[in-house]
Amino acid sequence: MPLVGFGLWKVNNDTCADQVYNAIKAGYRLFDGACDYGNEVESGQGVARAIKDGLVKRSDLFLVSKLWNSFHDGPRVEPICKKQLQDWGIDYFDLYIMHFPIALKYVDPSVRYPPGFTDENGNVTPSNASIQETWTAMEKLVEKGLCRSIGVSNFRGVLLMDLLRYAKIRPATLQIEHHPYLVQEGLVKYAQGEGIAVTAYSSFGPQSFLELDMQQAKDAPLLLEHPTIKKIAEAHGKTPAQVLLRWATQRNVAVIPKSNNPDRLAQNLDVLGFDLKDEDIKEIHGIDKNLRFNDPLNYGVSLPIYV
Repeated sequence: MPLVGFGLWKVNNDTCADQVYNAIKAGYRLFDGACDYGNEVESGQGVARAIKDGLVKRSDLFLVSKLWNSFHDGPRVEPICKKQLQDWGIDYFDLYIMHFPIALKYVDPSVRYPPGFTDENGNVTPSNASIQETWTAMEKLVEKGLCRSIGVSNFRGVLLMDLLRYAKIRPATLQIEHHPYLVQEGLVKYAQGEGIAVTAYSSFGPQSFLELDMQQAKDAPLLLEHPTIKKIAEAHGKTPAQVLLRWATQRNVAVIPKSNNPDRLAQNLDVLGFDLKDEDIKEIHGIDKNLRFNDPLNYGVSLPIYV
């Protein structure tokens, strides 16, 4: 799995195909999608056009999608994975991730898709599926060739420890919110020590959540303008965004930023060719506030998975 990819969260449907195509043209090979993002058809269109134009072969790409909460019941896992593959227009995912450790009542895709956090009546209704039931169904996806590997997202250490007790196929990846305001160093070290690759989302912290009108993001100083980040960027002749991404990749944490801007696309991809000093990394760690933005409670959804 590449250390730098392109994240598809909040990529608009009307521009998504072009953004994916242009990202492939710029050199990106990892694309991180999900049912919940609502743009898998358009993402697949961008991939198909790049393949048709000879920019890449399917085998050159690492395509990721995620299982949404409403499809955790064992019998629901394979059908929704097949629908997502059909939306992308591909035969397999390189990685298929359990999006949240949350099982919700099934919503038929013909009723609403993506389903979001609520059922057909607008209520947040749990299902009885355990993580073990869902994971076992995901393992069968690998056995059937629908995905090459499986992983988890938004898991805390205790859930990961429990999963490893019964998993026949170990999770290849743990994807978490990870930025200098939410370092989670203990979780990162535990996962990596177990041979599980860690992927960071929202590498720029509050930046991703401002357009969602989230108060916690409005109250947090922007990391891209943080004096410590700017000082280190100037010392290395890099942008603040490059420093934030290199802070992760230098510690073997993959990143999945996105951009419409061709120059920033190139800059975000060029974060492996320089090294931060040990004191730089230590100073960035010192910004940690244990400040999490991507929490269901912050969206008004009563699912306290991080308390």
